[in-house]
Amino acid sequence: MARRWYVVRVQSGRENTVQTALTRRLKVAGRQDAVPRVLVPVETITEVKGGKKRVTRRKIYPGYVMAEMELSDEVWFLIRETPGIGDFVGSHGRPVPMEPHEVDRILGDMERQEEKPRLKIEFEPGDSVKIKEGPFENFDGVVEEVVPTKGIVKVIVTIFGRATEVELEYWQVEPI
Repeated sequence: MARRWYVVRVQSGRENTVQTALTRRLKVAGRQDAVPRVLVPVETITEVKGGKKRVTRRKIYPGYVMAEMELSDEVWFLIRETPGIGDFVGSHGRPVPMEPHEVDRILGDMERQEEKPRLKIEFEPGDSVKIKEGPFENFDGVVEEVVPTKGIVKVIVTIFGRATEVELEYWQVEPI
């Protein structure tokens, strides 16, 4: 029997607890070979608050856990009877395995996130901001464009009565 990835619904906010409980339960039953990996898909986000850089981990799919398994009646029962687990994702109560391209995308995203955290930029075009650092310090402006891959915010600032676009790092501006 081939191993496939399945998605299991769990209580939101308890994904890590359920992951630990499921792994422990499978180990006690001696079936960890049938379910070698149980994952909570997360992404790493870098944000600056109060001038301090923080790296946080955020769940990509809150309320869901992924498990690679050889699905048998015994394994299905062990998983279903684990506290905090709702049901498998599928139609009519039948577990439906994930497609290989979906699994590759999710696992690939998680690996890339480990290499380079994604920036959390909380600005949208049209937001009013105040520049808190640099040559235009204390100027007010309006966000024209956000480039999250580079961490840049393009702001329209009025200088000498003319609207001028200024490129700034995302941490150099704050919302008004």
